[in-house]
Amino acid sequence: MGAARPQKKPQAANPSPASAFAGPVDPLVHEQARLGILSVLAASSDPVTFGELRDALGLTDGNLSVHARKLEDAGYVTCTKGFEGRIPRTEYRLAAAGRKALSKYLDHMEALIRAARRGE
Repeated sequence: MGAARPQKKPQAANPSPASAFAGPVDPLVHEQARLGILSVLAASSDPVTFGELRDALGLTDGNLSVHARKLEDAGYVTCTKGFEGRIPRTEYRLAAAGRKALSKYLDHMEALIRAARRGE
């Protein structure tokens, strides 16, 4: 038998532009209504009422309730319910986990934008 041929080392493939921002997008943040809720809360230093969120985002009461609850269950927002006189008042704040998730999402989107602009 002849001498064994040396095996070629596999060459590293050229990394795709997508590798700079690869990874899953948080579906809790990516959904349009929830991204809106997180964005409004991130832009406010004060609590935001249910009515203010609803009006700012153009959502129905039911739609806002469902999306806010998902964010609350994930620990991304905090919800405080109380009364102002006899009128119920629900306020939301962005939690630390929500701020972190939104920041990670925005970083991901910025990387996509940079990559897309490089390809122009």
